[in-house]
Amino acid sequence: MQKILVTGATGQIGSELTLALRERYGAENVFAAGHRRPADESLTGSGPCCSVDVRDAATLTALVADHQVDTIFHLASLLSAVAEDGPQLAWDVNANGLVHVLEAARMHGCAVFFPSSIGAFGPSTPRDNTPQITIQRPNTMYGITKLTGELLCDYYHQRFALDTRGLRYPGLISHRTLPGGGTTDYAVHIFHAALKEGHYDCFLDAGTRLDMMYMPDALRAAMQLMEADSGPLRHRNSFNVTAMSIAPEDIAAEIEKHIPGFTISYAVDPVRQAIADSWPKHMDDSAARREWGWQPGYDLAAMVEDMLTKLRTRMTERHA
Repeated sequence: MQKILVTGATGQIGSELTLALRERYGAENVFAAGHRRPADESLTGSGPCCSVDVRDAATLTALVADHQVDTIFHLASLLSAVAEDGPQLAWDVNANGLVHVLEAARMHGCAVFFPSSIGAFGPSTPRDNTPQITIQRPNTMYGITKLTGELLCDYYHQRFALDTRGLRYPGLISHRTLPGGGTTDYAVHIFHAALKEGHYDCFLDAGTRLDMMYMPDALRAAMQLMEADSGPLRHRNSFNVTAMSIAPEDIAAEIEKHIPGFTISYAVDPVRQAIADSWPKHMDDSAARREWGWQPGYDLAAMVEDMLTKLRTRMTERHA
């Protein structure tokens, strides 16, 4: 990877992955592209930034050509809950946008990273130890676009020998950026509420067990996969990856060890609860472990401790 383009660079994953890529490959070699020009000073002050709408194929392709991009981390996407509010827009951004990225990559010989999701599964998928290859019939627009993306990336690899690679991410938890309308957003909100109010009202019900991953692991997984030798990659696109399978009360109990008296209650959002109930409780990520050496670095205890430490520091700095 010499010249890297990150689409969706202002989003939950993109804003952090851009900085991680700049640290590893040189700030001047990583272009941060958002739907609007990034306002985050950590992005604008550390390397080149621009605005691009992935639905605009001509502008996207010109950007790839002008900057001699050889690798695209395509992160621009509407998330699960937001996509249900605007399914037509979600298809346009998530599916058509990916086609434009793949076409630009085909014309200019780029490798492409595409993040899929546990949302690409559905209610008929086995929920425990969900296999790498299994039935996928998602019943949300977000899931449909993610499954479409998996198939498109496979097609471009098989038909055009394009180097496409991807992960099926679980819910992601970050201390740096707030999520943007996903079903697992509670797992970030709970930390902010714990520090500010000592209580959290959760929109998913107790016992809703889902796979989760701390953001540092998510960033490392993306880079590790793109750097891996292509020879052993039998599955290539949309490897299951996970770190922990947890329910809201598990996070709450771990937080309470650091914040005595912290409490949680439940005010279930039926839309997001239905989505969560259609997703796996735990994915089998043995293919990723076997083919490119995936290993998570954070379990629940380590993540909670680091999240609270980092958020306390940020809150102190804001009030200094």
